[in-house]
Amino acid sequence: MSVRGAGAGAALSRGLGRARTTYVRRQPEGTVLHQVVRAHLETFLAEARRRGSGEGVPRFVERELREFLTCGVMARGFARFRCDDCGHEMLVAYSCKGRICPSCGGRRMAALAAHLVDGVLGGLPVRQWVLTLPYRLRYALAWDHRLCRAVLAVFMRAVLTFERRRAARRGVRGGVGGAVTAIQRCGSALNINVHFHSLVVQGVFVQHADGTRRFVPAPAPTDLEVTRLLGAIRRRIVRLVARHGIDLECPSTEVDPSDERLVACPVYAEIQGAAVLGRVATGPRAGAAVVRVGRDPAAPVDSASGPLHAQLDGFDLHAAVAVPAGHRSRLEHLARYVLRPPVAQEALEWTPDGKVLLRLRRPWRDGTRAIRFEPTELLEKLAAAIPKPRINLLIYYGAFAPHARDRQGAVRTSAGPSAEGFGPQAGSLWSGGRAQTSACHAAAAPTVPGAVGDPATGLATRTTGGDAPPVPGAPAPPDAIGADLAPPTATAPPAPPPSGGYTRPKHYAWAALLQRILVHPINCRPRRGSVRACPDHAPVSSPVRAGARARRAAAQLG
Repeated sequence: MSVRGAGAGAALSRGLGRARTTYVRRQPEGTVLHQVVRAHLETFLAEARRRGSGEGVPRFVERELREFLTCGVMARGFARFRCDDCGHEMLVAYSCKGRICPSCGGRRMAALAAHLVDGVLGGLPVRQWVLTLPYRLRYALAWDHRLCRAVLAVFMRAVLTFERRRAARRGVRGGVGGAVTAIQRCGSALNINVHFHSLVVQGVFVQHADGTRRFVPAPAPTDLEVTRLLGAIRRRIVRLVARHGIDLECPSTEVDPSDERLVACPVYAEIQGAAVLGRVATGPRAGAAVVRVGRDPAAPVDSASGPLHAQLDGFDLHAAVAVPAGHRSRLEHLARYVLRPPVAQEALEWTPDGKVLLRLRRPWRDGTRAIRFEPTELLEKLAAAIPKPRINLLIYYGAFAPHARDRQGAVRTSAGPSAEGFGPQAGSLWSGGRAQTSACHAAAAPTVPGAVGDPATGLATRTTGGDAPPVPGAPAPPDAIGADLAPPTATAPPAPPPSGGYTRPKHYAWAALLQRILVHPINCRPRRGSVRACPDHAPVSSPVRAGARARRAAAQLG
């Protein structure tokens, strides 16, 4: 999805511009990622089969890559929408809903971030805890999701216990913390780097004798507390993975015979192992390191940590990013960062010699500002990053856990009114399977905040974080992201949520998500140059009927 009109770029940069901006369907066929997958997928799959003695990559990986080619393509099916007021119609192509698709991942990011702010974390103080793991463990967790969840459970128990004990030392007994964790599988260079971004409420929920629940905030942790906490986390994780045959105390360079990937799909084990180490597994450059643009070989290796940042034997714990109570727009900004898709369309570009350049969001300490791939090498990194089907990458803990006692009470506490409170409003752009309001009347609804004035924080414009491959000159640690969380520019906040509480909508309308991100209403295209369309017209209105399905779309489109 894009916007077009006179002065659209300048208007978006200011978070304003309302008069002539119109909806323009995205053209996935013209993006670099789509061109790479379309032109080189068969070559990559054939090379994988050759190296795997006919086995190739797992079926779910091939299926994900093939489904990506259908995303946003009209010939694969579409729906037709019509505005009830101005009569404007548009066709919206079906999406693939894949895990590596920047567009589908961007929508999923925006919808989940809106849900976390509206219905889970609300106006509470939140601190981000980021745990990065040693390289040996990243390789194991990239395939074994059950072990990944067990390691995450150790981490979250330690953090929630840490908050509960801090509350007890202040005289608050029986408190329960709450957290939401996103499992990120990639680093900024598309290297396999399984790490955890946890949004933890800074304080505990306490239940009174009359059954009411209140939230007791806590002060920020100290550097010494973060260091001690990392030591406890490391000890527990080392004991846990030792029971699964992984020795982090005395790592071995020999092949682990218990690795089921070597039996089920040896070439995929090779691909993921190379992705962890920042190397290439297939093609003529197999075994070589990825090409890093701008790297200074003489740059010193800087391992210094900042405030609330601890490192120990390959484990890294960072807790310097926090959002004060009531700053919902900043919290939604942070939630979108935590839930970002693996790669952004805008980060990829072709080079004159036919290679693909992946631009980093910020330069590494050794000067690396981009990674240059052969097209099949980029497909290899994408294949390694694809998670197994039907696994959750967003997990709730503590008072927010699905079966937690009085979970609804904790959610109601977090959704209380605040200076920047907001929630689903009557007449707003929430969609529960069908449009709730006419699009031309969307301007009368309260402006939905939770967005930033910089459109670069919008959908599918984030590359992943995490540390770099184990080569000299590691990139900046996660503490650098604190600069991105400055208070964003937003419109005046509407009224607090209704007293009836929060009900999660079945679907979020695209218009609502874009408006939250850009603080910018997307206008309907005026028909034949007329001014009949409302200047605040939202793009997605009430559906007339589902359009042609995939089997009929080709004939209808000619």
